[in-house]
Amino acid sequence: MQHEFWHERWQQNQIGFHKQETNPFLQRYWPKLKTNPADRVFVPLCGKSNDLLWLRTLGHFVVGVELSPLAVASFFSENGLQPLVNNQGNFSSNEIDGLKILCGDFFALRPTDIGPIQAVYDRASLVALPPDMRVEYAMHLAALVPPKTQILMITFDYPQHEMPGPPFSVNRAEIDSLFGHWCDIELLASEDVLTHEAHFKQRGLSRLEENIYHLLVR
Repeated sequence: MQHEFWHERWQQNQIGFHKQETNPFLQRYWPKLKTNPADRVFVPLCGKSNDLLWLRTLGHFVVGVELSPLAVASFFSENGLQPLVNNQGNFSSNEIDGLKILCGDFFALRPTDIGPIQAVYDRASLVALPPDMRVEYAMHLAALVPPKTQILMITFDYPQHEMPGPPFSVNRAEIDSLFGHWCDIELLASEDVLTHEAHFKQRGLSRLEENIYHLLVR
C-alpha cells in the first residue's frame, strides 16, 4: 500500500474512517490505562481525528503522526486552530499548546521525533494496513516506545473475504502474533457493531466486532 493510495483518499474525500465525534470506546476505556495528566500520548496515523483534542483535554501532551498534509491542515482549520509550523527532520511539525502533529511517514519516525511516550492510542492505524505492513508497523512501534508504555488499541474483526480493506480485519491470534512477544495483552471488550455501521453491512459484511485491547509494553 503506497503513499499515493492515502493521498488520493484524502484528496477525493474518501475518508469514511473519519468520525466527527470523539470515539466512544476511547472515552469509555481510556481510564483503564490509569494514565497521569502529565503523560505524553502518541497517536499514530492520526488523520484529522478529534480524539486528539479529547486526549488533550485530559492534560496530556498529544503527539500525532499523519502522512497527508491535507489531513493535517484540515484538522487545524476545522477546529479554528493556528499551529506553529516548523521543519523537524523528515517531518513538518504543526504544534499548538499541548498538541503536535508531525506530517510525514510513520515508518521514518525515530524515538527522538516523538519524545518520551507513556501511552499510545491506536484506533485506525493497525487496521488501515495490509498484513505485511502490519508486521512492519508492530516492529517499528516497538522501536519507538519504552517499557511500561500503555497502548489502547481498537481493531475490527470480520470475515476478511467478505470485504476488501481498509479497514482490515485483525483477529486476536494476529494481535498475539504481532505484539505478544513484547507486550502483555488484555482484551477489555468485544462489541458487535454491525447494526450501528450500516455502510459496512451494505458492503456485504455478515459480522463485525470492534475489539478494544490494553497492551502493556514489557
